[in-house]
Amino acid sequence: MTTNSSALVYQMGATPDVPGLRLRGFQGDSDYPKMVAVIQSTIAADQVERNDTVESMANLYAHLHNCDLSQDLLLAEVDDQVVGYIRVWWDVEAEGNWLGWHVDFLHPDWRGKGIGNSMFAYADTRLRTIAGQLRGSEHLPEGRPCYFSTTAQSTESYRIGLLEKHGYQPIRWEHIMVRPDLENIPLATLPPGLEVRPVLPEQLPAIYQANVEAFQDHWGYIPPSDQDYQEWIGHPEFDPSHYQVAWDGEQVAGMVLAYISPSENEAYQRLRGWTEGICVRRPWRRMGLARALLLRSLHDLKASGMTEAALSVDTQNLNSAFNLYEEVGFQRVGGYGFYRKAF
Repeated sequence: MTTNSSALVYQMGATPDVPGLRLRGFQGDSDYPKMVAVIQSTIAADQVERNDTVESMANLYAHLHNCDLSQDLLLAEVDDQVVGYIRVWWDVEAEGNWLGWHVDFLHPDWRGKGIGNSMFAYADTRLRTIAGQLRGSEHLPEGRPCYFSTTAQSTESYRIGLLEKHGYQPIRWEHIMVRPDLENIPLATLPPGLEVRPVLPEQLPAIYQANVEAFQDHWGYIPPSDQDYQEWIGHPEFDPSHYQVAWDGEQVAGMVLAYISPSENEAYQRLRGWTEGICVRRPWRRMGLARALLLRSLHDLKASGMTEAALSVDTQNLNSAFNLYEEVGFQRVGGYGFYRKAF
């Protein structure tokens, strides 16, 4: 069944003249393998790494917020093969901006034929409709700045060109950094009075809330929904055994939520662990805790058979995280930007 999302495009007269093309709405779980196939088709052309699976997509879509799949997801089919899709949703930043987000993928063989423009036109129209419905509410009071928002890897030249054509501009960048080996890792000494303990299931809510609190100081912070926690623990590769969480008595002081993705390592034929979720709560900052936890993570990843580690970092991080990561051996290998346009 074709849902209302396709009707938006037809009403705009934006459907390109591509034989066999149909723009339609979401049809349920049967679309997940088709959408994952589209994502995978972009890896080589865009020179990016992606690790989306049917299972991870199903988990994500089971826990969406501010997104109505009957209207907020558009798929492009050519002769019954899904060749692209775009999904929209909205959030409100802690600093007050209303953000209309979109994520989109288009098979390289079908680029430059107007399909990407149609998908962007749909996103634009749908997000304007949502904003109009919310106008005057607590989510979008009069005078609140509104932006269309998305991210793009630095190597996605086709997509960046499409974004710029539609008025988007980069406003912030994140680096992807890799420590190419796990040799000669310095010793990790925790600040006095703190200890790292194995994570117990009943501690997960407290760890999650401490992470949320620590990251509220960061640029672009968006208060999480209840669905975000469920998505986190519901991920098919969720495994807190590599987490390094420092405790001061019963208080979480800081953490590194390190993980290993077996599916990603198999896909790219490597042994990499990720040291993400690096944060320290305010009372325990400027004590060397982040460095100690990061080094502990590197030692743990090595002991687990990994040969390299990776992370992402805001290039304008106020806590000088970029300098710390370079000091312990991480090197920049790529990055992605946040793109926005006002409306």
